[in-house]
Amino acid sequence: QVELVESGGGSVQAGGSLRLSCVASGYSDRRYCMGWFRQVPGKEREGVAMIYTGGGSPYYADSVTGRFSISQDDAWNNVHLQMSSLKSGDAATYYCAARRSGCESVSWSVVTQFDRWGRGTQVAVSS
Repeated sequence: QVELVESGGGSVQAGGSLRLSCVASGYSDRRYCMGWFRQVPGKEREGVAMIYTGGGSPYYADSVTGRFSISQDDAWNNVHLQMSSLKSGDAATYYCAARRSGCESVSWSVVTQFDRWGRGTQVAVSS
């Protein structure tokens, strides 16, 4: 049974930083696509950043490029999202997601392509 557990959400002032973490358990190998989506009430869930744990360049939404950075630990089942220069538009519930495949450019941000989800962690940004 694959399980994803997020941590690190909270409240921060605009311009500040937060670091989210997601730990995956239950995968038998270290090659899967794992990362973050976010959602605000009334809007669709959107891809934020994704990384292939087997190596390669990560993917980012245009809205976060240059401000967010996704990384993984040497313990390959732990993925982090470092968020800097946070804006009010970044406030959302952030969900960790994973799938047992690569991260392709055409599908890394497609919600239906992921079959494992965390419960979400809240990020609030005050101005």
